[in-house]
Amino acid sequence: MAAPALTPRRSTGGIVAVWVAAAVIGLSIGLFVPSDWRAAWLVVGLGGCLILAFAVQLGYGRSQGYIQRVAISILGAFVVLGVISLGFGLASIIPG
Repeated sequence: MAAPALTPRRSTGGIVAVWVAAAVIGLSIGLFVPSDWRAAWLVVGLGGCLILAFAVQLGYGRSQGYIQRVAISILGAFVVLGVISLGFGLASIIPG
């Protein structure tokens, strides 16, 4: 029989790590992918963030609040990638 965890680890680090990974993925897509293919690659990047969120939250080994932690991670990654794609869109319409 396993002993209960008296002070479980904080899960905010794993959530923020997925958000940071989304920012790095989004900026990498902006730098290395042609503008015609950015939207498609942003979807692929969000899928990678989903897999990362599952892996990070499974790594904590706690079942309480697992779905909520994964949902917060993915929602944050979605918002981060959305803001980055908004920046790409605004940059494409501004004449340079």
